[in-house]
Amino acid sequence: MFKRVTASLTFLVLLAIGISYGIKEPETENKSDAAAIPVSLDQGPEVGSKAPDFELPTLDGQMIRLSDLKGKKIMVNFWTTWCPPCKAEMPDMQKFYTEEGNQIKILAVNIDTDYDVAGFVKEMKINFPILLDNDEKVMKQYRILTIPTTFFIDESGTIQNKFIGAMSIDKMRELTQEL
Repeated sequence: MFKRVTASLTFLVLLAIGISYGIKEPETENKSDAAAIPVSLDQGPEVGSKAPDFELPTLDGQMIRLSDLKGKKIMVNFWTTWCPPCKAEMPDMQKFYTEEGNQIKILAVNIDTDYDVAGFVKEMKINFPILLDNDEKVMKQYRILTIPTTFFIDESGTIQNKFIGAMSIDKMRELTQEL
């Protein structure tokens, strides 16, 4: 009996030590917000790196290439129609676009085009560019694991901030002011 108790306690101690070594402090990539959602460093391009270039069609068939927007401030948002946090932030994104559309370009990249994206856009009364990642190439290029995920890119094409989760209009203003 004593051997079993000793073996069980030894096992539990070793398990606790192993777990404690496996737990790390989460890192954030939003340089302006210490309370940002923790992200894994392998989750997409890092803050400070050049934004990977891409070209995607809009809902009306126009092609937009990220590199053609160099010299402008850009907000690239990855989303889907069925994602509750994505739906929640869309009214604020539209309001932000109405206020700041001349100062910052919003590119909302839909990564699940099997759903009625055009119907969603019409229902939400969105008039900023909606890009369609039909083959999920850009989603894979940016290693999107969580939606919504938004990248804030400065005029030189460098990612200045990354935000994971639904944003309020105040957060959009804050993160684009730093560009």
